[in-house]
Amino acid sequence: MIAAAQAFIAQHQAIIGLVVLALMFVGFVMERFPATVVAILGTCTFLFLGILSGKDLFSVFSNSAPVTIGAMFILSGALLRTGTLDAIANRIIARAQRHPKLALAEMFFGVYVASAFLNNTPVVVVMIPIMLKLASALGISAKRLLMPLSFVCILGGTTTLIGTSTNLLVAAVAQDNGLDRFGIFTITPVGLVAGVAGTLALLLIARRFLPDDSPSQIALSQEHRTFLSEVRILKDGNLVGRRVGDVPFVKRANVKLVAMKRGATLRRSNLADDILEPDDRLVLRLELAELLSLRANKNVAIGLTAGHDNADQNDEAIVEAMIAPSHPAIGRRLIEIPFLSSLKVRILGMARFRKTPGPDLPNARVQAIDRVLVTGPVDQIEQLYGHPHLYGVGSTSEREFRRNKAPIAIGALVGVILLATFNVMDIGVAAIIGVGLILVTRCIDADEAWDSIDGNVLVLIFAMLAVGLALENSGSVELVVGELTPLLRNVPPWGLVLATYVLSVLLTEIITNNAVAILVTPLAIAVARQLGVDPYPLVIAVMFAASASFATPIGYQTNTLVYAAGNYRFIDFFRAGIPLTLAVGAATCAAITFLV
Repeated sequence: MIAAAQAFIAQHQAIIGLVVLALMFVGFVMERFPATVVAILGTCTFLFLGILSGKDLFSVFSNSAPVTIGAMFILSGALLRTGTLDAIANRIIARAQRHPKLALAEMFFGVYVASAFLNNTPVVVVMIPIMLKLASALGISAKRLLMPLSFVCILGGTTTLIGTSTNLLVAAVAQDNGLDRFGIFTITPVGLVAGVAGTLALLLIARRFLPDDSPSQIALSQEHRTFLSEVRILKDGNLVGRRVGDVPFVKRANVKLVAMKRGATLRRSNLADDILEPDDRLVLRLELAELLSLRANKNVAIGLTAGHDNADQNDEAIVEAMIAPSHPAIGRRLIEIPFLSSLKVRILGMARFRKTPGPDLPNARVQAIDRVLVTGPVDQIEQLYGHPHLYGVGSTSEREFRRNKAPIAIGALVGVILLATFNVMDIGVAAIIGVGLILVTRCIDADEAWDSIDGNVLVLIFAMLAVGLALENSGSVELVVGELTPLLRNVPPWGLVLATYVLSVLLTEIITNNAVAILVTPLAIAVARQLGVDPYPLVIAVMFAASASFATPIGYQTNTLVYAAGNYRFIDFFRAGIPLTLAVGAATCAAITFLV
């Protein structure tokens, strides 16, 4: 019985491989399981059928693309941690107050350039809250900015080899199939044409096809992510005698100056020209990462204590805690909260969902579910754990910016680009060296570096590489190529490019782009060789089409991110994405035909 089944599989394994692939496509489209799970199940099926051996399975781990992609994730994470992207965003928002249209143009250009050299997914993650603030500042709907943000990041990612994991993956698969190595800027001329076409198309469709809710309906509020805090100006610091408006941390876009206290006087307006004196207190509303970063500022004492101001503001432990509805301090001022007077701890800030506590930190009235950020010696902080009136006491997952390390992080990324561009070393090797540099210089901690890697992406890539190898072993690729070759024999080169692009972009809209890259690339190379034509144009067509997902929110990670943040409808992507897909596709195919 077993022998008969093995003989049947051996005789029909090419067809069986296509059936398994078709079932995987169904799994991707139905989304009953994550794409990673579907890919792993497909791999397991090929292993069970004997089409894929254990040796074949482990051979896919020698592919350099996933390691390179992981290293680029870490390099992007270092730019986030050192505040590099945050600093750029601050300048954009500041300019938007004076020149709104020019600031928008500069911002989208900056996003485009950043996506060309960073993985575009973390770029979108960073820019979403900035877009929400910018929309609020300009009085427009965030929906008119978030979808273009994703689309511009996609276009920017296709401009260089390292802009998106898809490009790296296609290049690696092509190299495994005997093609020469792609350089970082090999596809840049085509990418620039696609970028210009996409930009023009976005400008044309923006008024008509982008959703336009009222500004008050901005979907995702960031207020619950901000803390009320205050800083005391130290007499020995260098801020004494300076204008309030010239204080560096006050000028940051993610810090809002709420008020200034001098003695018993609290003022809220016309503060920028005031000259700071010792023991002045600045009441701030700021994001958690910025709040943590201020702890390292030697010119101020941050937060609130109850009579023990000698507490070190860089104490060993720091935790977040939520005020339980049963807390005896509900309705009382924060300065009166019992643990503040009984423990030698410092409250750095207080947050309230969608509202700002006030008028200042000591006098803010405590409400249920308020969050407080507390720091102090370990033995004192430990007494907060198990407190009957505090929920979720635990270390905060957020970390301070390490702005003094920004030049190192930027230099590491630039070094990777230059080493790969001038063929000094392979991009994967250069990226790993760059990761080593930012880790040893503490631009980012090791645990945070590993957290910045999208494990789902890497597992999906390895699983799909195994599936692609199984399809080659079974003869499925050869079977498809044999069927397609007679149909395409008399098709001109531009027609082959167009056919490859259309097939890839359709698949990308319904299944994950990395899966498309792995499956279609070897197929395109095999067809090109059978027809006796150059495979490079077809491979580049796969690169662009596998990323050019504009018509659905599920085809590309950045679309999914803004889909949730902007509370879009599925049909919104259809309306704006289909015209953009047609415009970018036509321009890309024409550029590949004439430039490659």
